[in-house]
Amino acid sequence: MTTCRTRLTILGRVQGVGFRPHVWRVVKHHHLAGFVKNTGEGVVIELQGPGETVAACKKALRQNLPPLARLDSLTQETIPPQDECDHFEILSSSGKATHAYVPADMASCPNCLHELFEQGNRRYRYPFINCTDCGPRYSITHALPYDRAETSMAAFTLCPSCHDEYHNPESRRFHAEPNACPACGPRLSLTDRFGQALKGDAIAGSLQVLNMGRSIAMKGLGGFHLVCDANKEEAVRRIRGQKKRQDKPLAVMVLNIASARRLCHISEEEAELLASRERPIVLLRKRHDTDAKLAGVAPGLDSLGVMLPYTPQQWLLFHEALGRPDGHAWREEACDRVWVMTSANPSGEPIVISNREARERLNQLADVFLLHNRNIVARCDDSVLIQDGKQPLFLRRARGYAPDPLPLASTGPSILALGAQHKNTVCVLRGQEAFVSPHVGDLNHPLNCDAMEASAHHLLELTDITPAAIACDLDLSQDSSRLAEEMARHYRVPLFHIQHHQAHIASVLAEHGHTSPALGLALDAFGLGEDGKGWGGELMQVHGGRFELLGQLAPLPLPGGLRAMREPWLMASALLYALGEGQEAQRRFGQRPAWPAIAAQLEKPLQLQNTSSMALWFAAIAGLCGLCEEQRFDNEALQRLEEIAAECAPMLDGWQIKDMQLDLKPVCRQLAGLGSKTGEISGIWHATLAAALADWVHHACAASGINTVVLSGGCCSNRRLMAALLPRLQGAGINALRARQLPPNDGGISLGQAWIARQRLQAQTKG
Repeated sequence: MTTCRTRLTILGRVQGVGFRPHVWRVVKHHHLAGFVKNTGEGVVIELQGPGETVAACKKALRQNLPPLARLDSLTQETIPPQDECDHFEILSSSGKATHAYVPADMASCPNCLHELFEQGNRRYRYPFINCTDCGPRYSITHALPYDRAETSMAAFTLCPSCHDEYHNPESRRFHAEPNACPACGPRLSLTDRFGQALKGDAIAGSLQVLNMGRSIAMKGLGGFHLVCDANKEEAVRRIRGQKKRQDKPLAVMVLNIASARRLCHISEEEAELLASRERPIVLLRKRHDTDAKLAGVAPGLDSLGVMLPYTPQQWLLFHEALGRPDGHAWREEACDRVWVMTSANPSGEPIVISNREARERLNQLADVFLLHNRNIVARCDDSVLIQDGKQPLFLRRARGYAPDPLPLASTGPSILALGAQHKNTVCVLRGQEAFVSPHVGDLNHPLNCDAMEASAHHLLELTDITPAAIACDLDLSQDSSRLAEEMARHYRVPLFHIQHHQAHIASVLAEHGHTSPALGLALDAFGLGEDGKGWGGELMQVHGGRFELLGQLAPLPLPGGLRAMREPWLMASALLYALGEGQEAQRRFGQRPAWPAIAAQLEKPLQLQNTSSMALWFAAIAGLCGLCEEQRFDNEALQRLEEIAAECAPMLDGWQIKDMQLDLKPVCRQLAGLGSKTGEISGIWHATLAAALADWVHHACAASGINTVVLSGGCCSNRRLMAALLPRLQGAGINALRARQLPPNDGGISLGQAWIARQRLQAQTKG
């Protein structure tokens, strides 16, 4: 048979996931010669042997892939055979990162968990066990190609046994860069607040502290958690007091699905999401007795944020709490131990990642520190999702998902976008890929601004690009905009200021690869409009990097300025005044100390700033219901309204559309007269709002001839609203696009900014 040689270039998630040993095993089975290596492109394979065998091998390479591997493309090139090529080898990595990328961190795999609890195994109860199928990736990586020398594992020299595994293609740990064991790898330590080491086993000592009702700062994959026993009300109260987080719900960790079912109602889809290798926090509906079991964890809410263990040391904490049981059956049995597992950071600051930083910033929060000596290169908080029908919906995209790239419909110049002031992320466009960083947070603290800058530089390092342009929000006062200006000067590239809600719509268009004209419905909190006013309820037509404003929600005044975003009673007062019910506003809120000043402002509406914000319309309705005097966490008013809503029919005369402005005051006039019937008020509001929005969009579709509409913005995470709105749009033949791979809130803004900036830059170049 004729000898041929074929070069295969494979792009996708193929580095750091055991793909090269997979190739080695498949090629060996087919008795071919050649090599495989990581490059900046991805993975290059050269196969030499009989043509039919090469074809069969190529087909087999796509089958039975390692769990974390994903092939996005495979290109083939015939090249001349080489003389004296009689074996197949794995070569060293080479090249700059043009298509390669580092995978996200993943939960411990079943094989590693089996070894972790197998007495006699050399990694028995070793808290840093991992292989090519699991463990840290992004959070320990400085740069590509993904080799041990470019990670924080470079500080640990492999012992002979680990060295043999690392260089053996038959091993599950072949080129597993975090590979280690008790003889050569990272180690745990338990210290007090003053840095003094505490004697004994670190996990056992941690459990002892938790059993006493105290808290520990536990260093994990992408940062620290603050941990306490969720069953101890006083322990939860102490953590809230220490973090100055009195009402915001806390996430909990349970051992398995069976344990989670004791606390929450869980669908098959939610169970699958909980147990996925990404291991996100999933918001689940509580059982009737959950608040009695976990007093103070998520007060006054119907939902609870739950996650399962994803690192060996988290598994070890449960193993220790159960008395170190033998075997593996205990991992599937229901367990009553529940840990509060919340991000370890003072309120408003970024999650802590270094041991030194932990001692400085968490000294007043934690009683002891469970540390390890493997450096965290990039902070990465836990991801948060909800199940929305049959599909998951991101509220926060981070560990397990970021920075895996999103595919784009076309290529273009490399772009860096710095995102929004709240729920900040940064984004890099490289070719036909969009890399969105893990959640950074709100930029209201200097340390968060530092974290945003570090995230931007790390993402540029990992993608190995120099941006051709930089994008940011239209609001020049935002910290992300100020950093964008500095970086644009540094790189000497154009800077594009993108309107907040246009970026919301563009993010979804980029995700879905939609390049034709579309309508966009932005239902959000607050963003600077091109007219200098506060937007948040816009209907627009978008095409490429351009948009045309078609209509807005009827404006509401903002008494107290942006303070009204935190205090729903202020928006309720504004709404009542807008309805001509000033006396009713005084009756409801006149006893408040701030009322005289607020009333004086409302008596002169022309002097007040107005806003079209959908979230503030929600806040006004929440204020009418008396649900929360002050929003103590993001979207509290919206969430509480969604949870209390009764099943109601829409009020068909509850809105008006004039000159494409949607006015919701008619329904609000009726709601204001329902008194304390909060469930009915919320139910009618949701149903009528959905009908009104559908009518508004239908008008725009009829006028424009466009039947695709994008729904984006923070209010689009309201499942009750979306469940009522989407069928109305679909019934009218309107194609509705929503965020799926990114959050609909400001966490997706950076992608939209980058996508628009690329198109504007290309248009300038052509011009």
